[in-house]
Amino acid sequence: MTRDEVLDIVRRHLADELEVDADAIGEDTRLKEDLEADSLDLFTLVQELDDSHGVKLPDDEASRITTVGEAADCVLRHLPAGA
Repeated sequence: MTRDEVLDIVRRHLADELEVDADAIGEDTRLKEDLEADSLDLFTLVQELDDSHGVKLPDDEASRITTVGEAADCVLRHLPAGA
């Protein structure tokens, strides 16, 4: 899976979960400040990635994610082999 594909997955999930336009979400978009995402929204994103793509993000690492681009990079680091 490419970084662009991961960015698209994260953007689509956040747009759906937070009811915002996916086109308004860029990789520099800040989760809390720009999207007003709270810790439950971030937990839901992590669970969705685990359920749909087998991505296991450590809680401490997931809690340090502040932007959409950081989320995509974190997902890429933890993608299962062959994904």
